[in-house]
Amino acid sequence: MIRRATEADIDALNELLFEVHAVHAEGRPDIFKPGAKKFTTEELREIITDDSKPVFVYDDGGRVLGHVFCEIRSMRETGNTYARRFLFIHDLCVLGSARGRGIGTALYRYVCEYAKCCGCNSVELNVWAFNESAVAFYKSLGLKPLSMIMEEKMG
Repeated sequence: MIRRATEADIDALNELLFEVHAVHAEGRPDIFKPGAKKFTTEELREIITDDSKPVFVYDDGGRVLGHVFCEIRSMRETGNTYARRFLFIHDLCVLGSARGRGIGTALYRYVCEYAKCCGCNSVELNVWAFNESAVAFYKSLGLKPLSMIMEEKMG
């Protein structure tokens, strides 16, 4: 059910990208433009062929119900930090009508196993604070805050 995305999945990926972006545009209209999405179709074509940025889909008999965009990242050792390799999740989305069926959990668990096979030390992601359901979902999977970006709006 979970497999690497192909060019044939681009329409389904676009549908999911529009859906997740709508959540962001509603939650932070001062940052996110309505009716947009994170990647262009051309960018999607490039991303799905890049082995350092694997995209996985949850395929339910020919219908893509979810995706997870990943990137393998490496940080070199510095004077104050150790070298590390981790899988970064850019985007994890399940079609609204398919939520509550364990698809997001399955996608997350799949990329955790993938990360282990790739020699990663951790899986990391960013989540917007306003997206309380996403924060709760990630906490339910055992994720904990690594760092925080804080803001004070001017004006």
